[in-house]
Amino acid sequence: MFLTKRFLILLTATVVLTAMGVLWPIFYSIGTGAIVILLLAFLVDLFSVFSKDSDIECERIMSERFSNGDSNPITLVIKSLYSRPIDIKIIDEIPVEFQMRNFGLRTHILPKEEKKLIYNLIPQRRGEYLFEKIHLYVSSKWGLAERHFMEDTPARVKVFPSFLFIRNMELLSIENKTRECGIKQVRRIGSSTEFDQIKEYVIGDDYRMINWKATARKHQLMLNLYTDEQSQQVFNVIDKGRGMQHTFQDMSLLDYSINATLSLSYMVIQHRDNAGLITFERKVDSYIPASRKINQMELLMENLYKQSSTYIQSDYSTLYEWVRAKVNKRSLFIIYTTFDTNVSMERQLPYLRKLASNHVVLVVFFKDEELSAMAKKRPITDEEYFLHVTAENIEFEKRMIVKNLRRYGIQSLLCRPQDLRVNVINKYIDLKAHRVI
Repeated sequence: MFLTKRFLILLTATVVLTAMGVLWPIFYSIGTGAIVILLLAFLVDLFSVFSKDSDIECERIMSERFSNGDSNPITLVIKSLYSRPIDIKIIDEIPVEFQMRNFGLRTHILPKEEKKLIYNLIPQRRGEYLFEKIHLYVSSKWGLAERHFMEDTPARVKVFPSFLFIRNMELLSIENKTRECGIKQVRRIGSSTEFDQIKEYVIGDDYRMINWKATARKHQLMLNLYTDEQSQQVFNVIDKGRGMQHTFQDMSLLDYSINATLSLSYMVIQHRDNAGLITFERKVDSYIPASRKINQMELLMENLYKQSSTYIQSDYSTLYEWVRAKVNKRSLFIIYTTFDTNVSMERQLPYLRKLASNHVVLVVFFKDEELSAMAKKRPITDEEYFLHVTAENIEFEKRMIVKNLRRYGIQSLLCRPQDLRVNVINKYIDLKAHRVI
């Protein structure tokens, strides 16, 4: 049982009236009477929350997996056994990782009613989160006291790389509305060159595809059929080095890259290409061969969930040697990294050029939205001039990195972290349409 703020205010007022009796005796009698009335009212009001039929039940319903960086719903099902309407405050002991110290829900429940309350949580990093007890505070009829109920319902939930984005793409693709999540449709350039079969010519077929050797053997017009080139290898390569610990909107660049990797892998498999994974720092930490087998997405998700980093300086020479030894077929390598200056890029450029000599390389790095806004802002004070010039220099360095990479035939993508998933998917579709892979 807890005393409410209303009761404490009334009690303070009666005590003040009684104390004023030192100066004016009449207030002593008024204050004493007010205290007696308040205590009697409190005892009567207390009975309204401690009667025989007074009880309340609560259950927490949520998914066993949370999607990192996305809004995940949690449902609280509250059932009142009271014979009167009640006001209730609910405090759910959510995981400490969310740092929500003033979390609370309030609602009004009718007699014998069952009510559902839904709130959402957005995790910012992968791992295992622990939900603990649920506290419920039922107010008395006149609001002078609260009764405390507690549901001991501990639950553990694993936060995986963002899979809700994939689920949304699945639903939109059924209705052919993938553009609603930013994925564009690109017209393919040229015609397919992968042979499929030979069939008899019928009126309306493209006569340019006639197979004259087969026609001579069959003594009738025969036609070559071609299909889209498939089974291309696409590797998502995640640099887990020092720069990837930077955070935007409370989520690290490493987690943004992991979310984009999972989304792109799904799109690659949907296009009947093979999706693989490489993560590295000083050495290659994990390697999943490119494939589109049934359990490939589950394998990628489990591997990405376990990724961790010491954020040391990455070694691109090790990456190049590993790829040369393990990957023989020409593939697309999408490297998620961060280059702050042209000098840091040129340090790794020899290995990127060697990799690009046998494969298609797409380097993905990040744009700082705050710096971009600072560079566009008109400075007034000396401090603002200093910040403005610094931001402009960094923006210029980023543009120079893109230009220098393209000079050596290396694809590049510079985008905001929050736009990474959609932009990477669109870039992949664009490369497919232009027969780069």
